[in-house]
Amino acid sequence: MNASTPAWLPHIAEGAPVHLNIVPRSLQSYLDEAADRFGDHKAVIFQNLTLNYRQLKEKAETFAAALREHGLNTGDRVAIMLPNLPQTIIAFWGALKAGATVVMTNPLYMEKELTHHFSDATPKFLITLDLFWNKIEPLRERLGVQTCVVSRIADALAFPLNILQPIQAKRQGHLPEVRFNGQSVIPWKSMFKTRRRYSEEPEHPEDTLALLQYTGGTTGFSKGAMLTHGNLSAQIQQLLAVIHCDASNSSHSFLSIMPFFHVFGLMGNIVLPAVLAASTMPVPRYSPHDVLELIKKHRPTFFVGAPSVYISLMQQKDISHYDLTCIQLCISGSSPFPQASLKQFQDITHANITEGLGLTEASPVVIANPVYGLQKIGSIGVPIPETEVRIVDIETGKTDLGDNECGELIIRGPQVMKGYWNQPEETASTLADGWLHTGDIAYRDSDGYYFIVDRKKDMAIVGGYNVFPREIDEVLHEYPKIKEAVSLCVPHKARGETLKAYIVPKDGEKITVSELAAFCRTKLASYKVPRIFEFRDELPKSMVGKVLRRALREEEEKKQHEEEQKKD
Repeated sequence: MNASTPAWLPHIAEGAPVHLNIVPRSLQSYLDEAADRFGDHKAVIFQNLTLNYRQLKEKAETFAAALREHGLNTGDRVAIMLPNLPQTIIAFWGALKAGATVVMTNPLYMEKELTHHFSDATPKFLITLDLFWNKIEPLRERLGVQTCVVSRIADALAFPLNILQPIQAKRQGHLPEVRFNGQSVIPWKSMFKTRRRYSEEPEHPEDTLALLQYTGGTTGFSKGAMLTHGNLSAQIQQLLAVIHCDASNSSHSFLSIMPFFHVFGLMGNIVLPAVLAASTMPVPRYSPHDVLELIKKHRPTFFVGAPSVYISLMQQKDISHYDLTCIQLCISGSSPFPQASLKQFQDITHANITEGLGLTEASPVVIANPVYGLQKIGSIGVPIPETEVRIVDIETGKTDLGDNECGELIIRGPQVMKGYWNQPEETASTLADGWLHTGDIAYRDSDGYYFIVDRKKDMAIVGGYNVFPREIDEVLHEYPKIKEAVSLCVPHKARGETLKAYIVPKDGEKITVSELAAFCRTKLASYKVPRIFEFRDELPKSMVGKVLRRALREEEEKKQHEEEQKKD
């Protein structure tokens, strides 16, 4: 095998593409293709509403025409602040067809987050839900939005539920009053009164922004990753190569649990289904029981989710009453999938599960385990086609490291963002010499498979040794009484900082500190064993199920500050 041949090549399915001829194209062209070739295929299934691809394209182009009539110009930003609903899908495609840049917005944002988000992105339009209006309306002047389009739950339903739902909501006090004025605040339905349709194609997809996707804000306020049509269409072509599918050779239906406002949910549950002319089933509010019933009724084949979702389904007491073998293909991301849980889900479904690494700044997938080929337990897999990956030294970020040496993972590829919106200094430091510095500590084995050790910012130094909390987390998840666990380095008045583990026991289980410490000592070097254990009913998580180490660290810093104030 010569130096240019990747070490992982013998371990993937025969015939799987290693190189691709990436063709930059607009995202909306995929919707057009689905409507033209597979117009009768179901595109959206929600409650008693079903839209086929022909209808979805028509609604998107009508919505685009209405945006233009209300003053949208090419390149303007449109913020979409909605849960997983049919309206979210229509608004996303409609905004793109109108020539806008989409700004997906977390509906759970509060005042401080909203004002930062909108002052940074400066969207001209906001598409939202009446249930959020009491939060938005007092901030309207500060948000600087020209026009708010407000939808209701009933807009996602067909007759007779679209008539019955508002009546029931009003009785229960869940129908907020919105004062529509026909100009700055307009109802969703009014956007479909125009007889015009509009669809605009970017002249240069590789340079035209499709999405301002805001990062989770692991430090300070979130930043807007500038993702072009070229970035996102490249990612789609890469994903098709990874899953070995296209619209002509597959018949899939997607269970859409991951939030659409997250890039993982957006690409995996709105864009990818359209590319495959497949149906997507939006789930606006996650309930394990409701999802199991949805699987029972509609038999979805494709599941995109975070490990916490897969695990919560398996923890349902009546899981054995449900047949999950309809699920053929799963993509897991956002956080590591505990090994025992991954195997359990595969045993229940017999599905192929691919786990990999994704970043907002990379549209998002850069590395994945082969769907058909060698999947290494604990590995994030191998680079997806046309993606270059290096492991470099942590100190300078310039020296390449060899196999089994831990360093920072950096990447380069057509899916990598243009930069951060209004953040030239952050862009320069993150995209150094054209390479995206991920902040992830990783290593590559002799087969060319990559393993994440931890986040660079989460690395702790204990007694002069580097300690990666993720290694401790993996050990804790092996303990049979533990449901969830996470560790981090916290301030300590004597040691400066020390390791602490937060534990959520399984229902009905009691765990002592001494037994946990003893277990950890059998698996870890003594300096890696947490000095403090705290038991909790739950851990703070993001909307995509990622445990928020940042929130726990802030708690500890607040405690230390309060203790110091008491002394003073």
